[in-house]
Formats: sequence, C-alpha cells, structure tokens
Amino acid sequence: MPEPGDTSASHSPTALLSKALRTLDRTSEHIEKTILGASVLFLAGLLIIHVLGRQLFGNGLTGQVELTQISLIIMTFAGLGYGVRRARHICMSAFYDQLSGWPRKALLVFISLLTGALMFYFAWYAWEYVSSIHSRGRTSSALQIPLWIPYLAAPIGFALAGIQYWLTAIRNLTSRDIYRSFNEKEEYDAVPDDGAI
Repeated sequence: MPEPGDTSASHSPTALLSKALRTLDRTSEHIEKTILGASVLFLAGLLIIHVLGRQLFGNGLTGQVELTQISLIIMTFAGLGYGVRRARHICMSAFYDQLSGWPRKALLVFISLLTGALMFYFAWYAWEYVSSIHSRGRTSSALQIPLWIPYLAAPIGFALAGIQYWLTAIRNLTSRDIYRSFNEKEEYDAVPDDGAI
C-alpha cells in the first residue's frame, strides 16, 4: 500500500498513459468545438448581414453563396470527430447487437481500429488533394479565396475522427466496461423500468 506522500503510483505507466489519452481527447475536443463554433457563428452572421443588406439596401452580400458553401464544408468535416466523440455517427449494428460480453467488446475494438485506420487513410488522401489544389493555385470564382484553405478541413476532420476511433479502441482495451466512444459508456441495452410494456 503506497504511503500518503508516495507519488510513484501516480507515475505508473498505466496512469501516465491514461493522462496522455485524456489530454489528447481534451485537446482534440477543443479543436473540434472551436472550428464548429466559429463556423456556425460565421454562417449565422453571414446570413443575417446578407438578409439585412437585401432588405435595407436592395443588395445582398457579395460572395455570400461561396462563403456559405465554404462554411458548410468546414462544418461537415470538422463535425466528423465530434460525431464520433459523442457516439452519434451512423452505426449499422444488426450483427453487433446480437452479441454480448467479450465477443461484443472484441468486435467493437476491431471496428474502432479498422474505422480509425480508414479515417487516417482518407486524411492522407485528402491532404494530397489539398496539396494539389494549393500547388495549382486554384481559387473560388467570386471572392478569389484560395480553395486549399477551406478544403484543409477535410484532412483535419478525418484525422480527428481517426483519433477518436482509436481512443475508443484503447478505452475498450483498457477498461472492463464497453465504451461507444472514449467518454461514453455503452448503455444501448439498458431499458428504463417504468412499468410500461
């Protein structure tokens, strides 16, 4: 039993790994929330200014359609990691739902590892696409915004989703319970007992 002043237990490899994983999870969550929040606020402000401009001055904001499309692209790809973090992604689970115990957990770990690897693969090819757009100097038609800037959301979003899938796999490998994401314990089968049939 460790002494009260002994800090060796808090520096064990398991404790350090757990702390590193929590730090990675919090950092990626901060990035996702910042990108999503800024995109939503930008889009809302853009649309309000456009409507006011049309109503008051008879002319909307130049490039509004382009900026809306760019904002939606950013929100879509930044939302990938956030959806995985909250276990709100599409899940085809007919076979998975039939399992219980360690086979269910093993399948969840396998799916998380494989899907995470697929997300990193997509991030790699999205990065190559963004690099090719950058090297060609492509810009948007109305505002001449370099297209590599908004499309950079694709490799970032795929990488954040891959991180979340792998964090889910690690959580399930190091925990007794089954977790649908790094922070969300699986309670899919839990049915409230309220007496209703």
